Amino acid sequence: METRTVADIVREVTDISDDQLRQALDVQKETREPLAQILVNMGLISEKEKVRILGRQWGIPFVDLTDKQIDKDLLKLIPHHLLQRWKAVPVDRNGPRLVVAMVNPLDVYAIDQMRLVAGMDIESVIASAEDIGAALGQSMSAREELAGALQDMSQEFGADPTDIEVESAEGEEDMGIDELRELMEDAPVVRLANLIIDQALRDKASDIHIQPEANRVRVRYRLDGILHDTMTVPKKAQAPLVSRIKVMADLDIAERRAPQDGRISLRVGGREFDFRVSTNPGVNGEKVVMRVLDKAGVQVGLNRLGIPNTVMEEFDGLINRSYGIITVTGPTGSGKSTTLYSVLNQINSPEKNILTIEDPVEYQLPGLTQTQVNTRAGVTFASALRTFLRQDPDVILVGEIRDAETALIATEAALTGHLVFSTLHTNDAPTAIARMIEMGIEPFLVASSVVGVLAQRLVRVICPDCKEAYTPPVEAFRRLNLAMDLESVTFYRGRGCERCRQTGYKGRIGVFELMMITDHLRELILRKAPTHELRQAGLEAGMVTLRQDAMQKILEGITTMEEALRVVYTG
Repeated sequence: METRTVADIVREVTDISDDQLRQALDVQKETREPLAQILVNMGLISEKEKVRILGRQWGIPFVDLTDKQIDKDLLKLIPHHLLQRWKAVPVDRNGPRLVVAMVNPLDVYAIDQMRLVAGMDIESVIASAEDIGAALGQSMSAREELAGALQDMSQEFGADPTDIEVESAEGEEDMGIDELRELMEDAPVVRLANLIIDQALRDKASDIHIQPEANRVRVRYRLDGILHDTMTVPKKAQAPLVSRIKVMADLDIAERRAPQDGRISLRVGGREFDFRVSTNPGVNGEKVVMRVLDKAGVQVGLNRLGIPNTVMEEFDGLINRSYGIITVTGPTGSGKSTTLYSVLNQINSPEKNILTIEDPVEYQLPGLTQTQVNTRAGVTFASALRTFLRQDPDVILVGEIRDAETALIATEAALTGHLVFSTLHTNDAPTAIARMIEMGIEPFLVASSVVGVLAQRLVRVICPDCKEAYTPPVEAFRRLNLAMDLESVTFYRGRGCERCRQTGYKGRIGVFELMMITDHLRELILRKAPTHELRQAGLEAGMVTLRQDAMQKILEGITTMEEALRVVYTG
């Protein structure tokens, strides 16, 4: 019988090209890492595809739990805390055997223990850690755990979350540090802080807001770009809860009148997460905002970001150039960092020296030299760029071009044979050119150095579980300036269900606009042509605008007309 290699299995279950596979095999010779993990690191396959490959390699069936409803009667056979420990979840019965999805289906000890506890033989299958974590989250709702923790907090601090006496913020400020240390180490406070973070990860929140008000503390999560109220915490628990998070982030709990910034690193469900923590004093006490940074979240292949195929072909040619500036533009929270990290993952190889200067470094990528802005130490975007040019770089990432000095050094780097990636805050691709000239960069430098500008936004994706056809309001068509036969087009929306928290949306996808700098555009840049002329030249060269890409995603049933109006047409 012919023995199949991991590379053979990769060809069977993924659509990556032979060139990409060869590149990954070259990296494997250098790092000795498993091939599937290297492909994940390069953004060529997802974690789920990696697990599918491992299943084929081990001869164990793979189960996709994404849309599978778990039978709660099966879950009662094995205690929840044991399933969490073994990263396993019962998914089916096969005659006298209990079918259990596991992250590590070769764990003989865990299988033997589950057999004893359940009183049934165990048939192990393989599933991704994320899917198992989500399934366990559904099985014993974290919201029930949160409710229990909040009840404990109410008993601990003598307050009911729904019936709280008004207290002043001064009472919190007067609390002694010793008393605060004692309170924040109490089991209910520790449990509540952990559960707030845990629930945010289960809900795939991008930010956690702990917001003190006059008579309560609101906890809100940002889900798919929109803030949602999640729970209310007793006012008396405010100081110990905030202090607990400050300790986790290595901040000074005695300093309550000045803003502070810190970082928490956690490993949850086999995945690495970082939380960028910011505290800000307000009239009702300190507000805490935690940005959730999923290290696996940036290992996304460019083909999974939502870039249209025709645009992807041009963009792929851009990022494999040896010199020039490629700018990614859009407002805060439009996915620019994810796009750039995905690009670096794709082009990263042992033959390239890639240097980044960021403020701050959000994700640490293997094989790169990443530097963080530190103004106190004299490390700015401009000073770091000067140093980089003496470090024999092939590729440079500048987190953001904020001033003329940084822009000038970036253009000089591009003109001296380096590939430079950066971001700008502009509404569309043509405006990025005008912004650089406004910064004081000579038009001939901009025309010679910039090779392409990618503008982007993030729109919410219609929930697949409650997707339904509908007819949008006439006003929406008027705002979109659409002239089409409505009877020939089917529009979709999400009705709202448990899976999407009644929003009708689940997840987000990018909307893109790529302006390639052609010779005609360079001529326009040299004579400082207005933005509308640059846009017209881009359109004549085949540029697909943000609005056109959004409209295409509406017609494909990916997003709704209302969402496109909210995100793209108001910019």
